[in-house]
Amino acid sequence: MSGRIVCFGELLMRLTAPGRELLLQSPRLDITFGGAEANVAVSLARFGWDAAVVSTLPDNAIGQACRGELRRHGVDTRGIQMQHGRMGLYFLTVGAMQRPSEIIYDRAGSAFAVADAGGYDWSRLLEGAGWLHIGGITPAVSANAETAVIAAAQAAKAAGVKVSFDCNYRAKLWSDRGGDAPAVFARLAACADLMFGNERDIALILGADFHTLALSERFLAAAELAFRTWPGLQRLASTIRTHFDVDHQELTGRIATRDHRVHYSRTYKLNGIVDRIGGGDAFAAGLIHGIDHGMATDAAINFAAAAAALKHAVPGDANLVSTADVMSLVNEEGLDVKR
Repeated sequence: MSGRIVCFGELLMRLTAPGRELLLQSPRLDITFGGAEANVAVSLARFGWDAAVVSTLPDNAIGQACRGELRRHGVDTRGIQMQHGRMGLYFLTVGAMQRPSEIIYDRAGSAFAVADAGGYDWSRLLEGAGWLHIGGITPAVSANAETAVIAAAQAAKAAGVKVSFDCNYRAKLWSDRGGDAPAVFARLAACADLMFGNERDIALILGADFHTLALSERFLAAAELAFRTWPGLQRLASTIRTHFDVDHQELTGRIATRDHRVHYSRTYKLNGIVDRIGGGDAFAAGLIHGIDHGMATDAAINFAAAAAALKHAVPGDANLVSTADVMSLVNEEGLDVKR
């Protein structure tokens, strides 16, 4: 293992309508904590990593409970600042049958959004790190967060720390903020060794159009353009999700490398999904783990896809399975009760 991983982004409180109810159909909400980058940290901590989260939380009972939840899963929270302010929220209505799930964000003016970008000492926070994981949600939150995440990526690149960048484009957040997502994503991609995104993300960032190509050719074409544009980028990865209804889907992982190939995982049938939120973060954590542990490309993408598939059976934002659980699925060891 090349060292610890530092994950930078906003922590959120999730408020979910119970069962399959519509939001506030009954006067109750179920509460948990999450956030894309924190989900990656929790997953990797469960895989045995030294995983740290850098963020800003409100210095009140809610922020303290969130920090405590991360600690419960073995995540290093010393890089989390506590200051006056509010917690970022999101409200989730879980879909059913042909009704899709829906998310409402309430995070404007959160403690993280207004935190001084200069308050993060990246030379100290990245000390001993082998990886920095960042995402495209962070700069969508505020101008301060944008400045901070770009500074983090540039500091990591200068220090020789590998950068994992998950595009995670959120149109609602960027529309509300009015920022320039393509320009920001381009600056982050220029620092990345590993990028999570697909042809739509590359088209957004670079203004390309892949629609003239056959569907099967678009991802590789996007990857080749990304590799030409950003010399430091070594891998582009994403999932392919097929929807039958909310509870029945299929998931495949894919990764393009500089050998002009796309490697695919096996396809997992996701029947009776418990919670799909955080599936992409579980995939990212699985792939980082596979790459860092020297797995061959095919083995790494299969590990990542299996981790993502298992997340759909775990309630909440974060994937709480172990490496043994993932390898059991990779090796198709069956579903008998483990005793």
